[in-house]
Amino acid sequence: MKVFQVKSRFIIQLLVLICGISTAQVMARDLAEIKAEGVLRHLGVPYANFVSQYSEGNKLTHSGLDIELMQNFADYLGVDYEFIPAKWTNVFGKLTGRNGQFINHKVVYGEQEPIVGDVIANGLTILDWREELIDFSDDYFPSAVWLVARTSSNLSPIKPTGSVIDDVIQVKELIKHRDIIAMKQSCLDPDLYNLEATQANIILPAKQLQLNEMVPFLLSIEAEATLLDVADSLIAIDKWPNSIKIIGPISEEQRMAIGFRKNSPELREAFNQYLHQIRADGSYRKLVKKYYPTVFHYYQDYFEQAVADAHK
Repeated sequence: MKVFQVKSRFIIQLLVLICGISTAQVMARDLAEIKAEGVLRHLGVPYANFVSQYSEGNKLTHSGLDIELMQNFADYLGVDYEFIPAKWTNVFGKLTGRNGQFINHKVVYGEQEPIVGDVIANGLTILDWREELIDFSDDYFPSAVWLVARTSSNLSPIKPTGSVIDDVIQVKELIKHRDIIAMKQSCLDPDLYNLEATQANIILPAKQLQLNEMVPFLLSIEAEATLLDVADSLIAIDKWPNSIKIIGPISEEQRMAIGFRKNSPELREAFNQYLHQIRADGSYRKLVKKYYPTVFHYYQDYFEQAVADAHK
């Protein structure tokens, strides 16, 4: 009787595993399957003006640069659009079926989970460890990580040298023994920039914050400065012009792109073709200007070069 029970449990566990793998395989769709089903599923983490979330009555509504970009891409493919909200802690798992996190300078994988989306689009920074998990599209937005301080801090903005590397060195020399807020599992992860070597006092929020909550958190506690990327910095300067100041870069220049499963090469190529088209016809610049009008003051060369490349 015991032998029968053990065998039964083994068979049930095996069936569950097989079913789980089959479900993941069914959901791991490329372009042909997406067109056949007629819907593009967009995974997005609320972040800056890429994916904004707000309530309308009892319903959550989303807007932003990447919301419109993916809606328009779905139209380009001739399919419907569906938004699926995610968090930084699970967005890669929802795309690939297995989450991964950057821990002790390497990727640590979690358990298998259901695949529920086709693309990640929320101002996703291209980072080496993320390229182990997913494939990226051509980049579509410039970025970097800056040090942002309270205006009351005696930290002073650096004088740019003309070399980003030298500017980063300057900023890192300023933060020894300073209280600096950072965030694990994001582009603000201190391990990405070797901040431990600066002897800064790194503060990690007790709860997982959204990136757009970093400045409010900074202003609510006694910390002196925070890491912040370009997109959030542009918004924060407009929102709190008398409360914060930009000291200088912590990282070299970075790029943002759309995330795809490694077994969705045709979908990725279709997006790259679409991006090339909207850069050439000027509609992408109009979309960026709608959500980030001041980015052209800082990165005019990037957008001009993108248009020039699209016309080649």
